[in-house]
Amino acid sequence: MHIGLYFGSFNPIHTGHLIIANHVVGHTDVDKIWFVVSPHNPLKDSHSLLNEYDRLYLVNLAIQDNPKFRGSNVEFQLPKPSYTIDTLTYLTEKFPLEKFSVIIGSDSFQNIHRWKNYEHLLANYSFIIYKRPGYEIKENYGADLTILEAPLLEISSTFIRKQVKEKKSIKYLVPETVVQYIETNKYYAK
Repeated sequence: MHIGLYFGSFNPIHTGHLIIANHVVGHTDVDKIWFVVSPHNPLKDSHSLLNEYDRLYLVNLAIQDNPKFRGSNVEFQLPKPSYTIDTLTYLTEKFPLEKFSVIIGSDSFQNIHRWKNYEHLLANYSFIIYKRPGYEIKENYGADLTILEAPLLEISSTFIRKQVKEKKSIKYLVPETVVQYIETNKYYAK
């Protein structure tokens, strides 16, 4: 089985994430997508992160009606901060019959040289890259790349958190089940 690993803080997951994941499943040979919730991305500030179990729950709420999607807590038990190479090494050992590909935006791929053991990653794993405006892929590093023109929404988790904090609606930015759970639990309100 070919599994696409969609790494992220998902703080919170939003419609843009879901559209990209759905596009990847529909336009590649990926069979399933695992939304890998990262407890702490070493390239991002972690002070505004909701607890990782709460973020995973929101992911699972958002994807519950799609059998091709799965929330993953694999990085919760790995050393922190989370490094993609460590997660892939662990998954490859645990699931030796599966093929894993990393799903990232072209903006993130431009920073691939900053990732831990990026040469090993590029040599041993395939990447599915969705284009972001202004971030062209100029160097492929000899890696197995699939580049997609996925539909993009100009929304971000940062914008959603700001909307909640300002007591503004996040309807349609995240699935309705996620809106309700965020409101009920007063996530991001402070």
